Amino acid sequence: MIKTDEDALICDLAETYHIYNYRQLPADLVAVFSVGLRDDSRIKMKMSGQKIPLKTLLLASIADRVGILAWQNTKDGHEGRNVPKSLVESMTSEPKEREESVFDSGEEFKKARARILKDLEVNNGN
Repeated sequence: MIKTDEDALICDLAETYHIYNYRQLPADLVAVFSVGLRDDSRIKMKMSGQKIPLKTLLLASIADRVGILAWQNTKDGHEGRNVPKSLVESMTSEPKEREESVFDSGEEFKKARARILKDLEVNNGN
């Protein structure tokens, strides 16, 4: 645990057991305290690769299901449009990278703009 993230372990030990300097304690006692930390402690979440606590994911999943049930009873639900966005998906998915262009001069920008507008005309805006 120390090798993974010593700062997270120090925070968790201080928060849970009020141990502010674990190095003053015997190693086996620190090990016992470390194993006894909650599953949603900083260090255990980091070691398991979790970014969001299980409790939060379960609550978001419940909210998603209730939202779907309510949506199904609306006109949009009967027609299959405007499906509510999933909280779980928004919390667990990686943010999409925006495609950005950087230009060294105004002339480069004008050329790129003309090319984009020409492509739009050819495709009728689609």
